[in-house]
Amino acid sequence: MKKTLLETIKEHPLLGDGAMGTQLQEAGLESGGCGEAWNLDEPDRVVAIQRRYVEAGSDCLITNTFGGSRIMLERHTANPDVVGINKAAVEVARRAFGDRDGFVLGDIGPFGGLMEPYGEITRAEVDRAFAEQARALVEAGADAIIVETQTVLDEAGAAIAAAKAAGAPCVIASMAFDFTQETHELRTMMGTGPDEAATFLEKAGADVLGLNCGTNIDMARALAAVQRYRECSALPVMAQPNAGQPELKKLKVIYDQTPEEMSAQAGDMFEAGIAILGACCGSTPAHIAALRERMNQFIEAKNQS
Repeated sequence: MKKTLLETIKEHPLLGDGAMGTQLQEAGLESGGCGEAWNLDEPDRVVAIQRRYVEAGSDCLITNTFGGSRIMLERHTANPDVVGINKAAVEVARRAFGDRDGFVLGDIGPFGGLMEPYGEITRAEVDRAFAEQARALVEAGADAIIVETQTVLDEAGAAIAAAKAAGAPCVIASMAFDFTQETHELRTMMGTGPDEAATFLEKAGADVLGLNCGTNIDMARALAAVQRYRECSALPVMAQPNAGQPELKKLKVIYDQTPEEMSAQAGDMFEAGIAILGACCGSTPAHIAALRERMNQFIEAKNQS
């Protein structure tokens, strides 16, 4: 019987995948288009993207459902097939693995607004949207739910609760921190630091603490957040740093870190006890392949010691 994600990361670290949005755009998704709809309309294109990550060495694939909640999908079309889109995303990721073993992480991203009293969306609406999405991902067989790119603790808590209620075998809660040059602090846009986030997410029921994306969050800054998490909690940690810093070149945002540069910084991340390491903005299958090589070296050295 296949070991669970939580069982596996007790034995050795796992490698996640890289950016999805930019890969969809390179595959032909128009700017502002609904990439999640491709799970039903263009599944082969999504499989091709995720298969490149598998071939690069990914142990975990995040489903193409970042904006797969009803609240998000209704911004693209009336009466979206929320359940169909999310279930298809899990099936697409399984296809991408082919005959290889791997873990499918069902992605729940932010709903794209603020809850009352700061915004117009009610907590009840958010709860319903996350519950619907989480059920679809779990029913389709996702090995875990990843609640990612969160900046508001209450929203993260709502998504964690939905995933737990749906029966997710593992819940990863990933925050998006920013590093400010002025204060040299890691904070979400709502002012939450890693210490407060770790305490809240663990109490809310997360099985794995995570961080991804965020302004100035490259491998080195992500490492600082991982170390803060581990000082506050015994839970395993997942990190998905960006491929360096963004630069505007010929009206296109390019991230400045090469695969070799990114992987060269990964050693400290493994030494810090990271459970799952992936990549976020600006990353490609080449970045994942370089991280795979570095991870293999770490695991081999650890087994020989």
